[in-house]
Amino acid sequence: MQVSIIVPVRNEARRIVGTLVPLQSLRAAGHEVIVVDGGSTDATQALAAPLADRTLGAPAGRATQMNAGAQVAKGDVLVFLHADCELPDGGIAAMIEGMEQTRRRWGRFDVAIAGVSRVLPLVGATMNARSRLTGIATGDQAIFVERALFDAVGRYPDQPLMEDVELSRRLKRAAGAPLCVSKRVVTSGRRWDRHGPWRTIFAMWRLRFAYWRGVEAARLARRYPAARPSRVTLQIFAKNPVPGQVKTRLALTIGDEDAAALYCDLVERTLSLANAARAAGVIDRIELWCAPDSDAPMFAIWRDRHRVELKRQTGRDLGAKMKNALDSALANQQRAIVIGTDCPAMDLPYLARAVAALDDHAVVLGPAEDGGYVLVGLSRAIDAFSGIPWSSPNTMTATREKLRRERVRWAELPLLWDVDEPADLDRWRALAASPASQPDAAHLTLATR
Repeated sequence: MQVSIIVPVRNEARRIVGTLVPLQSLRAAGHEVIVVDGGSTDATQALAAPLADRTLGAPAGRATQMNAGAQVAKGDVLVFLHADCELPDGGIAAMIEGMEQTRRRWGRFDVAIAGVSRVLPLVGATMNARSRLTGIATGDQAIFVERALFDAVGRYPDQPLMEDVELSRRLKRAAGAPLCVSKRVVTSGRRWDRHGPWRTIFAMWRLRFAYWRGVEAARLARRYPAARPSRVTLQIFAKNPVPGQVKTRLALTIGDEDAAALYCDLVERTLSLANAARAAGVIDRIELWCAPDSDAPMFAIWRDRHRVELKRQTGRDLGAKMKNALDSALANQQRAIVIGTDCPAMDLPYLARAVAALDDHAVVLGPAEDGGYVLVGLSRAIDAFSGIPWSSPNTMTATREKLRRERVRWAELPLLWDVDEPADLDRWRALAASPASQPDAAHLTLATR
């Protein structure tokens, strides 16, 4: 049985990588991933293309886009996955097994809502219980259906809201109750966290009740609370590239002048990546946090060349400096991510996953092979850095322990490496030789399509 997973998107550059990466093992197993774009103005399509079997455009509207994906799908079973949802490990196998054993022709997964509010687990449990009782599924539960049955009931109705409810009604009349797979799809709680959980719950129930009473979906869509993404500031920590004061471990092998030149190359690459992320819609602002101050001529060159804001690092140690930088953005109602300049393995999809993680977590960390981290981001002000040993193989471990003690929800990205030792230079050269490593590749694709 081949499965086609259809993902409708519109301006989801920040989230699409995190949604599609877990699906790559399914592609390797012979299943299909189709991304249908509804007119994105960011780099959604460019980021999705390497991670999908097919990307196509369709008129904006979730129902219209999902129907367009179904039209070109090759699978026997269609799975409709929202861009802010992630399928569970083993979920497709459990779905196939359940359909074969029960002979049910459509269904959905249980759902868990990831977010900051402590009410969200209860909200997810209530959604699952309601769905079992009524036989009606929501889009956040990743509805799946046999291709032939989907066509027989007329596909998704052409309406801007409640298309999942209406499809469920049609499928229930045609084929009986849904198969309820207990494995949980994880959906973002960004809407609940942004508007408040109780306010969002009340708004959703009011809309459902109105639809049950016969109010047209088009009228209800005008009442639907719009989810506006929070602004994100990328903060890059850099030093004045004075020979003998940067990349000192490498300088022992290659000399002070070459080490300083290499450091400048790393800064340039990092700033190019930041510009690509800004052009792609992944981040909004770029700040270059300078040490020991922001008056050095090279900082002015980088400011003008890459259109960044210069800031001066302040604080007694690295933790205090990062806290001061992050707090400055958070005070302006912006989420913030700090990175260094010596991680050439970091790319645009990595930054996009970091930004998306801040929708549902207070902290995101990018661990480094040397025991530190290459990235740290905050969605709210918390004390994540006091008492942490810096420049230590235990930095990441100590940070995890501190967050665990403080009961802070955090996300971790894949492990990356820094350029610190002579052996790292060979890795960087190999990486730089690959065309896919260029930080502005997605930007160029976006600009020319």
